[in-house]
Amino acid sequence: MPESKEARYGQGAERRRKIVRGGATRRTTEWSAHTRSSLEGRPITVAIMTAHAVRVSKTSIWCVILLAAAAASVWGQNQAIEPPAPDPATQPFYCPMDPEIRAAAAGRCSKCGMDLVAGVAEPVEYDVRLRIDPPGVEPGIPVELQFEILDPRDGKRATGFSTVHDKLFHLLYVSHDLEVFRHEHPLLGDDGIFRHQTVFPKPGVYRLLADFYPANATPQLIPATVTTKDFEQGLEASIGSLKSDLDSKRGENVTISLHTEPAEPIAAFKTMLFFELDTAEGLEQFLGAWAHMLSVSGDLVDMIHAHPAIADGGPRIQMNLIFPRPGMYRIWIQVQREGKVNTVSFTIPVKKLDGF
Repeated sequence: MPESKEARYGQGAERRRKIVRGGATRRTTEWSAHTRSSLEGRPITVAIMTAHAVRVSKTSIWCVILLAAAAASVWGQNQAIEPPAPDPATQPFYCPMDPEIRAAAAGRCSKCGMDLVAGVAEPVEYDVRLRIDPPGVEPGIPVELQFEILDPRDGKRATGFSTVHDKLFHLLYVSHDLEVFRHEHPLLGDDGIFRHQTVFPKPGVYRLLADFYPANATPQLIPATVTTKDFEQGLEASIGSLKSDLDSKRGENVTISLHTEPAEPIAAFKTMLFFELDTAEGLEQFLGAWAHMLSVSGDLVDMIHAHPAIADGGPRIQMNLIFPRPGMYRIWIQVQREGKVNTVSFTIPVKKLDGF
């Protein structure tokens, strides 16, 4: 069997909001891939690559702060009053995925269902070494993805993992045109490597997210990019343009509609997304939550993995998001009813604040 090529995933993710931003990348020595124009103007290799999550610059942070301050008097009056922050001294247990959720005793997170833990773990960013067998990714042909997780503190293979939403590892990926979406689950082998058989259905570039939680660490959300063999079209040219699509969608056995508050989402401000199901009869939790959602910007730069802010098994599910930039975003929501997983998508335009 030929030796599999490998690459190291980029590190860094703002786990609290679960936002991953694609950006500066470098080619591993094993690859001799072409370099094309990139996301956000930086070079991107069309192959398995080292993909670092972009850290927002100080200038960008201050822009957001000033933007919010300037708009507060005009727009802030319409926002719900946030509850006071919990006191860590009296509520020492918190959710690793949603740190704002705290409690006085051990239990489960009211938002995502994860076990609450005591104390705040030191945030460390793990490396993920990815091998693909066979190395060349042929569209429509099964390949095995092998994920080796490395502890950055000693460089050794991590072997202990905590369950996140009923699984040790969640793999989400989308195609460059945002027509393909997958949510799959590699399995941990006795050798400490996660393996998974998948099929990339058509030629193109795919953005991957590895979602896992090493023991005695913090949850990780690590991105990478895979390009199928002989795909020669430039990434920016292949992305295309998205059009707003908020029409109701029919899944396997449920119809889902969406409306947002505000009706026209504004970048850098909270948007509430209200999903309405035509029936709640037979609705079941899917992977430990009433719904899962992935949001991806039209240029593949921003990826947000979210779960309900409010859901109780009824026909309405509320998600809260802060879209980081103006533009088009495609979102996928997954709910389970009578044993069938329903996956539908919407495309949401996000505008900048008037006057800025």
